[in-house]
Amino acid sequence: MGYAILAFDGADPSRRAAVRDEHLAVITRWAAEGRLALGVPLFNAAFQPVGSLMVLNVPDETHVKEYIQEEPFAQQGVWARFDAHPFRIAPLPYRPLPQPGAPVAANRTHSVTLAWDGTDADAPARRAAARPAHVTRIEPFARNGTLVLGGALLDAQGGMTGSITVTAHVTDAVAEAFWNEDPYMTDGVWRRVQRWGTRMVGLPYKPLPGGA
Repeated sequence: MGYAILAFDGADPSRRAAVRDEHLAVITRWAAEGRLALGVPLFNAAFQPVGSLMVLNVPDETHVKEYIQEEPFAQQGVWARFDAHPFRIAPLPYRPLPQPGAPVAANRTHSVTLAWDGTDADAPARRAAARPAHVTRIEPFARNGTLVLGGALLDAQGGMTGSITVTAHVTDAVAEAFWNEDPYMTDGVWRRVQRWGTRMVGLPYKPLPGGA
């Protein structure tokens, strides 16, 4: 198990630019140590940064607190709020993540989808019933690079309560159309969905679970 940190910036965009190099230094070290599985910015529809998704490969909240204490975006007021969610990356045949020196696109290249399951008593059973077909569908997309990372949000008991995915879709509309064909949508597992744009930045990432 790890943690997904969803963080959202304050109203002053200059703060992010001012400490970006310090932020990159910290996440480069965490990636090299295998403690950062993926870190990406979140963009709104106008391609303005509004936050970050940081997926930590750490065993407990003690390490999350350590990361927050080292993270310039958290300590220097870039992030106005953030939440750390228990998260498990799905083991799939992912392509390797971009490494240092990889070109950084000048525009949006990917989409982040945050999807919460229903909260009714039947929600866990719906997910369990739809999961085999969901996994069968997404495996080829992990293999061809459409799905960069996917995994389950967990409750305190380890039950699945939602999902976070990063896909190679350049607009919300394309990402929405892709996920609307998934069993988690057609079978009513996901009930609340949010999306942001993002792009990849090369870091010394370790392979994701199941990946090359």
